[in-house]
Amino acid sequence: MRSLEPAAQDLAQVLPPLLLAARRVAATLMQGLHGRRRSGPGEDFWQFRPYTQGDNAAGIDWRKSARSGRVLIREREWAAANTLWIWAASGPGMDWHSKLSPITKSARADLVTMAMAVLAAQAGERVGLLGAPITPGHSRLTLSRIASALETARAPQSLPPAADLPRFSSLLLAGDFLEPIADITSRFTQLAAHAAHAHVVEIADPAEETLPWSGRVEFQEMSGANRLTFGQAQSVRQAYSQRRAQHRAKLRDLTRRLGWSHTLHRTDQPAATLMLTLHDLLRGEPGA
Repeated sequence: MRSLEPAAQDLAQVLPPLLLAARRVAATLMQGLHGRRRSGPGEDFWQFRPYTQGDNAAGIDWRKSARSGRVLIREREWAAANTLWIWAASGPGMDWHSKLSPITKSARADLVTMAMAVLAAQAGERVGLLGAPITPGHSRLTLSRIASALETARAPQSLPPAADLPRFSSLLLAGDFLEPIADITSRFTQLAAHAAHAHVVEIADPAEETLPWSGRVEFQEMSGANRLTFGQAQSVRQAYSQRRAQHRAKLRDLTRRLGWSHTLHRTDQPAATLMLTLHDLLRGEPGA
């Protein structure tokens, strides 16, 4: 099995011609939707540039200037640049797939959030993993640390952790979000008080959408020992579909009230299709 980071890198490499026009990404920074790098007060080195009249002499890097034969200013990165925080749900329910899909919900959530992190970092944005002790950044080392954290066995986490996010933060949250709406509302509302914007990706296995089984079927709880047996599974298909549609409608309504986006993605669909949708959303365009 291929590790997460190379797979995410490969997916990201397919998309830049379609998605990553740096000019368009940077243009949305001041709208609070997506960030870019620029010089300004901060701690991280950004670039060297030639000294011009009016520059503060304290910014001259004398060692670099001596080697290059030109007077160079050492610029730091603007500390207020946007940070994209990613999060992918984990747990027994996410580590399942039916015969209709070759990949688990967890694997798809990890891959897509990691690929979006790669694209964001390539555009110069800071990227962080929500709930992980990793300093946000845009370097390959930061991406490696995030990928390692996603690949490592994690405690079951069906909802994103509560977090006091810094300003200029946006969120990308991926999971099945099957928890009670009251619990989801409480957590999302807490995060909305800090994040500039968030994009919720609901990951679903195609069998969860269609309930394709017929005849006698036993369903077992993924995180417990509860079992439920139906003599004619097809007899509950309509009621199941209604309950699922009601839950999704409440989730969509919640994200709409918070000013967030909601995107449904089935694991039998190409990951690149979801990436196209997310890129449009991060640019502030209407999504699917």
